[in-house]
Parts: sequence; structure tokens; C-alpha cells
Amino acid sequence: MDSNFLFALIITLLAGLSTGIGSAIAFFAKKTNTKFLSTALGFSAGVMVYVSFVELFPQARELVTGGGASHPELSIVIAFFVGIAFIFLIDMLIPSAENPHEVHMVEEMHDNCQKSQLKRTGVLMALAIAIHNFPEGIATFTSAYVDPGIAIPIAIAIAIHNIPEGIAVSVPIYYATGDRKKAFWYSFASGMAEPVGGLVGYFLLMPFLTPFSLGLVMAGVAGIMVFISVDELIPAAERYGEHHYSIAGFVGGMAVMALSLLLL
Repeated sequence: MDSNFLFALIITLLAGLSTGIGSAIAFFAKKTNTKFLSTALGFSAGVMVYVSFVELFPQARELVTGGGASHPELSIVIAFFVGIAFIFLIDMLIPSAENPHEVHMVEEMHDNCQKSQLKRTGVLMALAIAIHNFPEGIATFTSAYVDPGIAIPIAIAIAIHNIPEGIAVSVPIYYATGDRKKAFWYSFASGMAEPVGGLVGYFLLMPFLTPFSLGLVMAGVAGIMVFISVDELIPAAERYGEHHYSIAGFVGGMAVMALSLLLL
């Protein structure tokens, strides 16, 4: 088996499993650590934005140019915005009430007045998470497969971003079923859409992978990551009410990514 394939699969699997961490936090923590979540979400956004424009986009340009495209710059710009349009469409298909990126707090687990509102989201929340994690799995897997050197920071960023999603699944599922184990397993299963998305993307794209098409995929992945950052991570970090922590995390994420690329 291709070693890059195995590495990409493991990295994507671990990123998806982090929804289970969020679920566990929802069950065992007494209070939401808003400073930590704001900083962590900002950090994830910083990593993704930096790696998209500094690493993935130049790699895409190099691959597309080497593939003999007559208009390489135009090709990768179109692919970049197609990536954004792809995940934007998925986002639009998820009703706002079940959108996994609506912020939920651990305290809701112990707040009876929230029960009637959260019950109705139930299984739909887990389904929404699974749908949304699918393109994220493609992005993580593709990045790891093409360039293992940047895979770990990206996987960590995706994993951090999945922790609040685990909370968002566990809270309504628990109140829909009254079963903590079932809520945890729904959260865990929704995270598995990440490696499934990576595998489906890999097997669908593999027959068509040339330097040109791979460059387009990388540009599309950059678009997906930028959209995730500006549409989900930064707004979520702000909604936890810790503005300066989210900005510090964002700058810190870019700095860590820059340092890791310099040391490679």
C-alpha cells in the first residue's frame, strides 16, 4: 500500500475522531472554557489561512504550470473559487437550526430550560455534522497525501475545529434520547464522515490525477480551507465572547505554521 495513502488516512481519521473529544467535554466538564475555545478556534483559522495562501496555492500554481496549462493562473483562481462554492453550497443545504456551527455551551447539558429547544435537533444535528465534515475530509486527506510535511498542522487545525462540533452534537442528541452513550456514539460517528470523505475523494479523483488536475485539486482545497476559516472558525471564536483571545490565536496559528514550514 502507498505509504502516503496510509499516512493521509490515519491523519484524516484522527482529525475526525476529535468530535468525540468535544462530546466527552460536554459530558464531563462543568463549565465551557471560552478562553480556550476562542484561542483554539482562532489558532485553527490562522493555520488554515496561512497554509492555503503560502503553501497550497503556490504548489497548485507549480503543478498546473508543469502540467502544460495555457492559462495556469486563471485555472487555479477558478479552482480556488470552485472549492469555496462547493463548501458554501453544502453549508446552504443545512438548515440554520441544525447547522453544526451554531455555538453551544457545556452548561446547556445542565440547563432544563434549554431542553425543549434542543430536543428537536436530535439526529439531524449529527447528520448535518456528517455532511459538513465530508469536504473537510477531502481537504485533509488530499493535503496529507500530496505533502505529508504540512499534514500534521492542518490535521491539528481540523481536529481543534471539530471539538466544538462534538459539543454541538452531544447536547441536542442527549436531550433527544436521554442516553449519554448514544449521544457520544452519534457524535463519534458524525466525525467518521471525515475519513470517509477523504477516501471517496481519493478514489474518485485517482483515475484523473495528473500534475494539472492535482494542481486544481490543491487550489480547490485551499478555497475550502479559507471558507472554513472565515465562515466558521473566526465567527465561532468571536461568538464565544473572547475577541482578543481569538485574534491572538489566529496570529499564533499563522506564526506556528510559518515556523513549521521554515523548519521543514
